[in-house]
Amino acid sequence: MINEQIRDKEIRLIGENGEQLGIMSAKEAFKLAQEAELDLVKIAPTAKPPVCKIIDYGKYKYEMLRKEKEAKKKQKTTDVKEVRLSPNIDVNDLNTKANQARKFLSKGDKVKVSLRFRGREMAHMNASKQILDDFFSKVEDIAVIDKPAKVEGRSMIMFLSEKR
Repeated sequence: MINEQIRDKEIRLIGENGEQLGIMSAKEAFKLAQEAELDLVKIAPTAKPPVCKIIDYGKYKYEMLRKEKEAKKKQKTTDVKEVRLSPNIDVNDLNTKANQARKFLSKGDKVKVSLRFRGREMAHMNASKQILDDFFSKVEDIAVIDKPAKVEGRSMIMFLSEKR
């Protein structure tokens, strides 16, 4: 809220240089802001009494946008990378896939390990959990299980993330 939009009886006013001007009515504070040819901006509306500051509103808005952009730059997004296995995978292929998952985990991404079943492989699902257990044992020094192995349709899925 700025200028005339502030309708509180009493507000705590902060001057343009950051000095406390005390508690006064919103009308008095607005007059002081007009004399300084600046805007009266409500900074902390939830405080008792609300805190207002005499500043240039355009400049204040620009600073807030700049701070938001800066905060967005520093945020890290985590992607979910997928590693697909099959029930009759060989040991060397499993090692290769584990190394790939290791790279994803070290970059801070989560890994979705999916074991795909085709045709008659569906009949031997219970024996295939061993493959996911072997896969996890190869990366357990840097990974932790987010969601344990679970059958979803024609695949068994497990989620891993980096150890903290």
